[in-house]
Amino acid sequence: MMEFKRAGAAAAFGLAALFAAGAAQAQTKVAIGISGWTGFAPLTLAKEAGIFAKNGLDVTIKKIPQKDRHLAIASGDIQCAATTVETWLVWDAAGIKTRQIFQLDKSYGADGMAVRKDIASIKDLKGKTVAASAPGTSPYFALAWFLKENGLSVKDVKVVNMEPGPAAQAFIAGQNDAAMTYEPYLSAVRDKPDAGKIIATTLDYPMVMDTFGCTPAFLADDKAAAALTKSYFEAIAMIKADQAKAYGIMGADVKQSGEEFGKSAAFLRWSDAEGNKAFFAGDWQAFNAKAADLLLEMGLIKAKPDFATLVDTKFVAGK
Repeated sequence: MMEFKRAGAAAAFGLAALFAAGAAQAQTKVAIGISGWTGFAPLTLAKEAGIFAKNGLDVTIKKIPQKDRHLAIASGDIQCAATTVETWLVWDAAGIKTRQIFQLDKSYGADGMAVRKDIASIKDLKGKTVAASAPGTSPYFALAWFLKENGLSVKDVKVVNMEPGPAAQAFIAGQNDAAMTYEPYLSAVRDKPDAGKIIATTLDYPMVMDTFGCTPAFLADDKAAAALTKSYFEAIAMIKADQAKAYGIMGADVKQSGEEFGKSAAFLRWSDAEGNKAFFAGDWQAFNAKAADLLLEMGLIKAKPDFATLVDTKFVAGK
C-alpha cells in the first residue's frame, strides 16, 4: 500500500512538473530596448512587479541608447522598443520596419534646454555650443524644433553629441553653453541653479511623446502583442492604485528614491487606455505630419512615408 502511495505521489509530482514545464514554455520571450527616461519606467514596473509574466510574457529589458536602438532591432537583439514618435520615421527611412502599438507618455516639461545665465533667449544661442544626442534621437530633434520655433536651425549652433545624462553632468560642470536633456537628468540641472537655467521645456514646445513598437515578425503573434499592451495598462493602473510602491520600484531602476522618482514623473503624463484611443484618433497623425516636414528639412528622411504602415491600433482598441 505504501509503495502504491509513493508511486501515486511520484506520478502526481511528475504530472505537476510537466504542467509547470508546459506553463514555462508558454511564456513568449521578448526583448525590449529602452533608456532610463522616466516615461519608459512603467515597462520596468510591469517586469519587476510580475505583470508581464502573469500575462504570459518572458520579458528582457535592455538599456540601449536611442541612437543605437534601431540597430539592435535590425540585428534581432530586441524585438520591441520604446522611443519618441518622430524617431520611428527616421528608423523607417533607414529600412528598419516596425509598427507602433501603444502610446507610453507625453512630456509636460520633462524634456528641456539648459543654458548659461547670460543667455537671455534661444535666439542668443547662434554660434554657441550645445550638447545633444546624435541626429535621429529625441534630444537632437527637440533641439531642432526649439531652434526652428525661434528662427534658427541646427546649422546655426555647434552641436556636441552627448547622451542626456552626460550632457546634463557636463553642463553642471561648466562645459558647453547649453544642453538638451530630459528627466531624470533635467532635475539634476534644476537642483544646480548656479550652473545656469532651464530656458525652455516641452511646456513651451509640446513636441515629445513616446510610443511602443515592435517588428512585423513579432506582431504576427497577436496574442503576445495584446499581452504587452495589456501589461502596460495594468502597470499604469498599479501606479494609480499604489503610487508609493510603484514609484519605489521604478525609481530603483534609475538609482532614485521613490520620492525623487515622483518629482521627475511630475513633468510627464503616462497614457492609459482611453488616452491611447484619443491619441491615435488624430493627435498621432497631426504630429507625424509636422515632424516629417522638419525631418525632411534636417535631411534625416528623404520622403514622407505612408503613416498608416507605421502603426497598428487594434491592440489599443482591444480587437
